[in-house]
Amino acid sequence: MDKETHPKHYCGVFGVHGHPNAAELTYYGLYALQHRGQESAGIVSSDGKQFFEHKGMGLVPQVFKGDVLHGLVGDMAIGHTRYSTTGSSHIGNAQPLTVDCFRGQIAIAHNGNLTNASALREELEERGSIFQTTVDSEIVLHWLAQPTDNGENTLVSTIRKLEGAYSLLIMTGKEMIGVRDPHGFRPLCLGKMENGGYVLSSETCALDLIQAKFVRDVEPGEIVIIDDKGLRSIQAFPDQTKRSFCIFEYVYFARPDSNLADRNVYKVRVDMGRELARENPLEGDIVVPIPDSGNCAALGYSLESGIPFEMAFVRNHYVGRSFLQPTQLIRDFNVRVKLNLITDLVKDKRVIIVDDSIVRGTTCKKRVNSLKEAGAKEVHVLVSCPPHKNPCVYGIDFPDRSKLMAANYDLGEICQYLDADSLNYLSQEGMVRATGKPEQSFCMACYDGNYPVEYDPTVDKHIMERRRDRAESLAGDDSQPKLL
Repeated sequence: MDKETHPKHYCGVFGVHGHPNAAELTYYGLYALQHRGQESAGIVSSDGKQFFEHKGMGLVPQVFKGDVLHGLVGDMAIGHTRYSTTGSSHIGNAQPLTVDCFRGQIAIAHNGNLTNASALREELEERGSIFQTTVDSEIVLHWLAQPTDNGENTLVSTIRKLEGAYSLLIMTGKEMIGVRDPHGFRPLCLGKMENGGYVLSSETCALDLIQAKFVRDVEPGEIVIIDDKGLRSIQAFPDQTKRSFCIFEYVYFARPDSNLADRNVYKVRVDMGRELARENPLEGDIVVPIPDSGNCAALGYSLESGIPFEMAFVRNHYVGRSFLQPTQLIRDFNVRVKLNLITDLVKDKRVIIVDDSIVRGTTCKKRVNSLKEAGAKEVHVLVSCPPHKNPCVYGIDFPDRSKLMAANYDLGEICQYLDADSLNYLSQEGMVRATGKPEQSFCMACYDGNYPVEYDPTVDKHIMERRRDRAESLAGDDSQPKLL
């Protein structure tokens, strides 16, 4: 996928408790979750007495070079691989975040986005909290460090303040804790190793790599506490029954070899392709996926329609995060260096191409053009999900409505822009059918605009304006006391 035109991943979290090589296993877990974030990575380990940490910008193997892992000692570790949603991309915002407070050392890794982050941060700043980063994960740390006046459990009290999407891994010197928001937006699963140690992971594919056995998903609203005595669970939101799992995990984000909510992602995507064929029967000579995320749906379309499946686009898997970008030397270099077309497969053919989504449309247009330049007789575009018409406020980098093609143009206009012979999307009903789950199980706000957790962007704007005005007022007031 081209990162400038498709939604970016959010984050991956992974933790190990009760294994002498916890940091090394966490490294491999993050390696398996690399698809969920490629900007930074970090691991914090504990030997029960102190924390050991290493974080850096880049991919997991780039961050943990040489003997770095040898310095991360202890039988407990949590790790994080990050794409920035809230907070900019620099080393100060890399996770896990750590703090040393009167409760001891605490580390946190977060997948998701808090919709009330600005309000929570404002309240903490008024209490005197000083923030070192711009990520909403630090807000959770500050609340965990706050004393409670009513004797309520600090962890439960903190979790109940949070709104939005969050799967959290929290580590102290004695325990590893997994938390999932009450709507269950983000995945989090529990595994067990042969030696009896426990694993928490964003996806089951990471359990497979370290040969841990899948136990179960962490339930929405559940707090799982793992220590030397074993595992115990708290349901922080016993009255919350509405579930809102992000359906785009099935469509695009999760690895196809992962299982989410008892369904294999690969099989769901193949079934989405089958549904696409039932809803949009076309006459064509070959079905061609846009690698890699379109592969499964294209296979499903081929199986259901009987039209042959061909891998006409070949992906270059060795393209780095940056490379020489000639101006006029090679036309459309950014596109061609990632996917190259096998001309002999498409020449004089009616080609049906299948992709997982169209966000801005620029990359899809280039794919259509390359097919027609190669001599394709017809090019029909199919998308294995409905049109994206709304931004996501729960941790996916969908742009605002002004940049979403389907929010601003109708089907005919998009088809004309792509220069395709036809364009069709999978219906929302067909997408849900492919999951085998009830519609009420999912958050589909990016498609239908129904946001499970209310979010008012004007509140954030008001808070930021108030903070700016306060800073300007203090800067111009000579009577304000100075620190020195």
